[in-house]
Amino acid sequence: MAKETNNLNNNLKKLSEISDWFDNREEVDVEEGLAKVKEAVVLIKESKERLKQIENEFEEIKKEVEAKDDGK
Repeated sequence: MAKETNNLNNNLKKLSEISDWFDNREEVDVEEGLAKVKEAVVLIKESKERLKQIENEFEEIKKEVEAKDDGK
């Protein structure tokens, strides 16, 4: 799980770097900009998938906690 968390953190860092790259350009090379956008799309998809996994994990934990509370 730590590896997946690192991947999410790394993805967010890379997305921030891509955003900064665009922000710090007076003129953007179209080809280089397109490559950055394509990279960002992949990172966003991966991050959304991981966030969905995290959401599912939280739901499972919530169900476990509720089941334990019901079993008192």
